Amino acid sequence: MSGHSKWSSIKHQKGAADAARGKVFAKMARQIEVAARAGGGDMDANASLRLMVSKARAVSMPKDNIERAIKRGTGEIEGVTYTALNYEGYATHGVAIYVETLTDNKNRTGPEIRTIFSKAGGSLAEPGAVAWQFERKGVIDVPSASTTEDELMEVVLEAGGEDINDMGDHFQVVTAGQDLFSVKTAMEAKGVEVTSSDLTMLPTTLVAIDDPDHAKSVLKVIDALEEHDDVQNVYANCDISDEVLQTL
Repeated sequence: MSGHSKWSSIKHQKGAADAARGKVFAKMARQIEVAARAGGGDMDANASLRLMVSKARAVSMPKDNIERAIKRGTGEIEGVTYTALNYEGYATHGVAIYVETLTDNKNRTGPEIRTIFSKAGGSLAEPGAVAWQFERKGVIDVPSASTTEDELMEVVLEAGGEDINDMGDHFQVVTAGQDLFSVKTAMEAKGVEVTSSDLTMLPTTLVAIDDPDHAKSVLKVIDALEEHDDVQNVYANCDISDEVLQTL
C-alpha cells in the first residue's frame, strides 16, 4: 500500500498551504450543492452531503455558507446547476494526472483545462488513458498519539476496512469507496478518534521523482490545475521523496 500512502502524504502536506487559499470555500460550496441536489438536503439520509459538509467544517467553512450551499442545491434559493466532468492527462516525466471538475459550462472548462496542461508542461489525454491507474478509496485519518497500530488494526478489520498506513503523526485507514462512512461510524463507536475522512483516488502504480527540479515541474502542473475555479480535485501517481518535498 506504499503507493496509496505516498500520494496521500503529498496531498496532506500540500493541503496545509491549499487550505489558506480563498477559493477553498467556493469549491466546497459547489460540492455541497451537487450532493444536496443529487440526494436531498437531509444529511442523515444523504451520505454524500454528510461527507461534503464534514470536509467543509474541517477547513473552517462558516455555517452560513454551508447552509446556503445546501439550499441552493435543494432549490430553496436560486443557484447554478453544475456538471461533474473528469479529465485525464500527464504532467512532466510521465506522471499520470486525474482531474475532477464541477462546471456550469463544459464548453469553457474543457479547452481551459487543455490549455493549463499545455502551458504548465503537461498534456491532456483521451478519456480512459490514465483512469485505470487509480482506484476510488476512502481514507480516514487517526492521530497516532491516540492509539497503537495493533489496537487500531483490530478495530479497522472488524469494521470492514482494508488497510492501515503509518504516516508518522497519524494513521491512515484505507477503505473501499462505498464503505467509508460505515467504517468511520464503526470506528467512532469503538472510541477511535477520527480527525478527517474523505473519498479519494489513490494510484495503483507509481512514478518515482527523486530530482528536485523534476518534482518542481510535476507540481507546477498540479498547482496550475488546482488554481482553476472549476477544478475540485487533482490526483497524481508521482512518488516524490520526503527529502525532495522538504526542499520545495
